[in-house]
Amino acid sequence: MEKTIKLENLDCANCASKIENAIAKLDGVKEVKVNFMGQKMILEAPDGRFDTVLTEAKKTAQKIESDLEFLD
Repeated sequence: MEKTIKLENLDCANCASKIENAIAKLDGVKEVKVNFMGQKMILEAPDGRFDTVLTEAKKTAQKIESDLEFLD
């Protein structure tokens, strides 16, 4: 399953890159792209585990960018 999640309060391209790299290392993530200019994240993970992977991805991203909000 692939889903696009709108982001809010993503402050810089460097933070987007750090978030993308950290999420890519999570178990179950097939592919992730964090777009600073578009303020969005595209996450691909197995259908049966998608919600769990998304929850972990959000936690990981907020450790790097604490003000980050997910509008999904």
